[in-house]
Amino acid sequence: MKRAIALLVLAGLFLAGPAFAADPIVGTWKLNVAKSKFMHGAELTAGTRMYSEKNGLYTLEQKLTGTDGKERSNKVHYRDGKEEKTTTAGPVDTTLGKKVDANTWDFDLKKDGKVVGNVHRVVSADGKMLTVHNTGMQLSGATGDETLVFDRQ
Repeated sequence: MKRAIALLVLAGLFLAGPAFAADPIVGTWKLNVAKSKFMHGAELTAGTRMYSEKNGLYTLEQKLTGTDGKERSNKVHYRDGKEEKTTTAGPVDTTLGKKVDANTWDFDLKKDGKVVGNVHRVVSADGKMLTVHNTGMQLSGATGDETLVFDRQ
């Protein structure tokens, strides 16, 4: 009986292992407008980020809505320590991601080989909040600083 219980516990830990190892960024996040700090003239009324990961390659699909009602979308691929070309047109053509720890990443945003912006992204310890601090070039093409806060969905 003890052996059967021990085997069940061991099997449960083995099967649950991948779930515990999953990156905390993976999933869907909704912009918390009230907690975010926007650049003047670049305020947002809504936003969603969806992150996925496969074999170390991450994909961010993002939709942001400005005060003018227009939605901007982009899709970015990144991996730790390697430059990845951006597939959508915009002010950035390459992203270099650097994993700081399990919840934190830093990114260099490049255009024609030159760094034009940086992103510091942190998932809270409880995994419920995502804070993204952008400096330099923004998706809109404007330059400046902003902090976007997202809630896990």
